[in-house]
Amino acid sequence: MSFSNGSLVTRKSYKHDLLFRIANIKNGMANLYGEDFRLEADAPIEDLKAIEIRELEQRRKKEKEKEEFSYRLFRQDYQLMKEKRDYQSSEGYQNYAKYFQLPAKVLHLDGDQMYLRKCIELYQRLGLQVHGIHIQEKEMPNKIGELIERIQPDIIVITGHDSYSKNKGTKNDLRAYRHSKYFAETVREARRTNPHLDQLVIFAGACQSHFESLIRAGANFASSPLRINIHALDPVYIAAKIAYTSFMDSVNVWDALRNTMTGEKGMGGVETRGLLRTGMPYLEEDNMD
Repeated sequence: MSFSNGSLVTRKSYKHDLLFRIANIKNGMANLYGEDFRLEADAPIEDLKAIEIRELEQRRKKEKEKEEFSYRLFRQDYQLMKEKRDYQSSEGYQNYAKYFQLPAKVLHLDGDQMYLRKCIELYQRLGLQVHGIHIQEKEMPNKIGELIERIQPDIIVITGHDSYSKNKGTKNDLRAYRHSKYFAETVREARRTNPHLDQLVIFAGACQSHFESLIRAGANFASSPLRINIHALDPVYIAAKIAYTSFMDSVNVWDALRNTMTGEKGMGGVETRGLLRTGMPYLEEDNMD
């Protein structure tokens, strides 16, 4: 069977575990992007199997159920955070019926345009202000400084595709990773503008990324401690948890991870202060709430 760019396939050698789309084909080798996980891989054409419509529908239904489950978990968590904020605000502003909130602004850099669209849809569903920009991973270190100056974000998500290749070195060797070094360089460049972890919150990484180098570079949260694949939407839930937590409270790392689809095996980080600020009086015409 002939394949073309955009074809959805699985890999025979990996027992058809993940769904990929073909980015390009050259000299009998296909460059693959994970459809739901932020993984980039190469495979010979003969190792690929085209996905049948019925199987594709089953996979997408199962994936949608997972995404909705994580969304419901986050909404429950959000409701608890909101009730806590309402209680604290009524104590502090007990003579006022309403108050307004200033949520964080997110800058999301993504090496994959399709993932970026899915993430923006989730940000909007969660009510977050986001600037989403598609940039190839290798270009991110060169572009991040100008973007920070122009957008002035509170949270930066630096993600796309990545993978570890044991043929290129050990798991401690940054050269054995497809894009981890570019993610780390981007984090370092961002930290030149703001070195404070509680003033500028950074998530960095993708599937199988070199977690340690990203944290050392200055990321608050990163992937992937056990070098596993992470879901395309997981960085959004990390950003949302920080954005909707009061700046008076710190975010426990596990609290940030538990609503993601990957959890602590795929992501980790350091204790970080929230970024949401509450104020008063609330003015109807401002529509700030």
